[in-house]
Amino acid sequence: MAVNANELRKGQAILYNNDVCVVLEVTHRTPGNLRAFIQGILRSIRTGKSMDVRFSSAEKVETVPLMTRKMEFSYKSGEDFVFVDPENYEEVTVSAEFVGDSKNFLTENSLVTMTFVEEKAVVLELPSSVILKVANAPEGLKGDSANNVQKTITLETGVEINAPLFIKTGERIKVDTRTGKYMERA
Repeated sequence: MAVNANELRKGQAILYNNDVCVVLEVTHRTPGNLRAFIQGILRSIRTGKSMDVRFSSAEKVETVPLMTRKMEFSYKSGEDFVFVDPENYEEVTVSAEFVGDSKNFLTENSLVTMTFVEEKAVVLELPSSVILKVANAPEGLKGDSANNVQKTITLETGVEINAPLFIKTGERIKVDTRTGKYMERA
């Protein structure tokens, strides 16, 4: 299906130079004495590389259908991550590079949303917050109770975050996956 370039949105998949690309960012620009154009950042599904592309606002762009599925993180196989579709138990293996910083919040059986284009995983979305167990929390210093004092703790995934002094090893806490910050006890 062809659409005008000015209808492009973040997260869409398009056909560009005979390659399927995911739109990472779209900006509409109207310079003073020139015609309006659309500036986009696209990521090639085949190569994984990002590129900066400029379209005229009336240019036709071919869109590619996306499929979104809830997936469950199952296990790590070497450097790769294996996810399972809870409905049909179909496995999808993706690279550590694809998972990126999301690995800091993935525990066994945690649910994620995965977007596919032509049966290839292109986007991994975590829920906005996750509940993780505190693996190591040093004791707070006595008398160190000034306003909002925090300490560095280690979570079960190995990531270190700042949390209030009262958090202890073994407790479960809620963490914001977008910022990596402590939210509350769980």
